Amino acid sequence: MEKKNVYSAIQSSGIPSLGNYLGAIKNWVDMQNEYNCIFSIADLHSLTVRREPSQLRKYSRDMFLLLLAIGLDPEKNIIYFQSHVHEHCELAWILNCYTYMGELNRMTQFKDKSQKHSDNINAGLFTYPVLMAADILLYDAEYVPTGADQKQHVEICRNIANRFNQIYGDTFTVPEPLINESGAKIMNLQQPEKKMSKSDDTGVIFLFDEPNLIMSKIKRAVTDSDSKIYCSPDKPGITNLLKIYSSAKKISIEQAEKFFADKNYGQLKTCVGEAVIELLEPIQKKFVELQNEKDYIDKLILTGKQRASEIAHKKLQKVKRKIGLI
Repeated sequence: MEKKNVYSAIQSSGIPSLGNYLGAIKNWVDMQNEYNCIFSIADLHSLTVRREPSQLRKYSRDMFLLLLAIGLDPEKNIIYFQSHVHEHCELAWILNCYTYMGELNRMTQFKDKSQKHSDNINAGLFTYPVLMAADILLYDAEYVPTGADQKQHVEICRNIANRFNQIYGDTFTVPEPLINESGAKIMNLQQPEKKMSKSDDTGVIFLFDEPNLIMSKIKRAVTDSDSKIYCSPDKPGITNLLKIYSSAKKISIEQAEKFFADKNYGQLKTCVGEAVIELLEPIQKKFVELQNEKDYIDKLILTGKQRASEIAHKKLQKVKRKIGLI
């Protein structure tokens, strides 16, 4: 059977957290064997938050290297920078004209980010979902991997695609959200009721953290006054550590609970720390190796741009003809 197209994007806004990796990114490696995958470093989306140009350049290139370091094959997949394919911005403007203000007003992420960045509530933050729709629709993506908190973006993309297709005939593939049931929802080590996010400074393990720092962060993780190790809503800290361990070791939660049944919290934290260090070590090693292969990486960046541009150009030309642009 012909493989389906899958589109995934990740912002170049900093080094991903362990939560980002275990919750989503690591599953991309398995997806590349089952689907035709297009992976974008969404550097244009990153502009909604102001940052130093040199920092953005570093974050963007590091993200490209990281995707290779985790095991994505640049021959099997298209891996590219969003800003290298100008069709994204062109299609986003066109789709803006087929998107309603009421739809954008309902987007919860705009409300959340507006609260976090009240000094920079810009138009890009508001129309972010339209650019995301353009990203997806340019490549006839049939599936978009997403968490429950991002599903709303796929829904507005579907609305825009269906609206355009109803007016001009079959133009866009209408994507489906690909909810990853196996991805673990990893929480903040200091605030286990809150997701582990790369935007936080405390309670977060980053993929490039050194072993000693990883162990130190896990040793300081919030637990509870009980001494038993099992998953429960009233034991969020312990539950989180068990999720991290089971994901890192690729075992079930039940197996992890059984393994720690006769152990104490100190032993749990040590084992979790060792499991995370073991998981991240080969990624960190490969990343350093790739940093020293500048010419090879530059060649891959150019190839990714060319492959993505070829597909995006054809789709945009079709859209322009449909709407009457010369």
